[in-house]
Amino acid sequence: MATALATYTCELTDPQAAALEAWLREQDWTWRDVAHARFAAEKGRVNLVQYKSGKLVVQGKETREFVEFVLEPVILKEARLGYEAVLNPDLLLPRVGVDESGKGDFFGPLCVAGVYVNEAIVRAWEGAGVKDSKSIGSAKRIGELARLIRETPGCITSVVPIGNTAYNRLYASMGNVNRILAWGHARAIENLMLERHRMNPLPVRAISDQFAANKATVAKALMSLGRQIELVQRHKAESDLAVAAASILARDEFIRRLAGLEKDYAMEFPKGASSAVDAAAAVFVKAHGANALAAVAKVHFRTAFRARGLAEPPRSEWRKPRER
Repeated sequence: MATALATYTCELTDPQAAALEAWLREQDWTWRDVAHARFAAEKGRVNLVQYKSGKLVVQGKETREFVEFVLEPVILKEARLGYEAVLNPDLLLPRVGVDESGKGDFFGPLCVAGVYVNEAIVRAWEGAGVKDSKSIGSAKRIGELARLIRETPGCITSVVPIGNTAYNRLYASMGNVNRILAWGHARAIENLMLERHRMNPLPVRAISDQFAANKATVAKALMSLGRQIELVQRHKAESDLAVAAASILARDEFIRRLAGLEKDYAMEFPKGASSAVDAAAAVFVKAHGANALAAVAKVHFRTAFRARGLAEPPRSEWRKPRER
């Protein structure tokens, strides 16, 4: 009996995407508006999004049927489902993925997570919906997937939460968010490698998003055990299953800790950075004083200056970083 499949992703060429769009129109699918999508449609228990980047995401209870009876024979002209490891052997390699959450949120901590996966773990998560946390719509679902990740046999995880007081102290010392991130990523990798006796087999590499223009930023921050494996930094690293799992754990930790702050101060702290965040910051300062802001927020954000009635620092001119 075929296993259930709730999500399927692949890359389509421009001609393949055009052919799929034409087929969907012929079959009277319902069209939807999705940000950054070339097109999006749904019918029955399947919905799909073809992104401008070329990535196709198919979701729903009839995902397997759509892939096997439409996508493969009509569009791809080849069988791929079940052959992902053959088409991309790196999918099954033992590795560590690292990601963070909270970097762009004024309120709440910065959380970095690392996850070790091997072939058995990758296969155990097939069809479970482990993907970049930014593409998961609800905190409840993130919590469910975080629990699945932590409870999967053989999966080893590490979460490094950097609370606001510590974050602001680190920023005052380092003066750069990327340096804090580099330290957090290095700490998560080191924590995982301290558990290497539980890893079977040992990881061949650690993968993280390239958040700094200079890859040496993270490489230099690695600690003794972290230097024993290859470090791979690349843009959109969340497409790797290990990094996606780390993004889920990091976001889950951020959500839970932000909820704790809301309970402690009996007020809502909106996520991100917006006019709603500005309003909440002003209410907080009025109720608790300007000095208390450092306990719940990242005070180098311009929001902190506005909330305290201070002149905002001049904006620096953005320049494209040089390739290194």
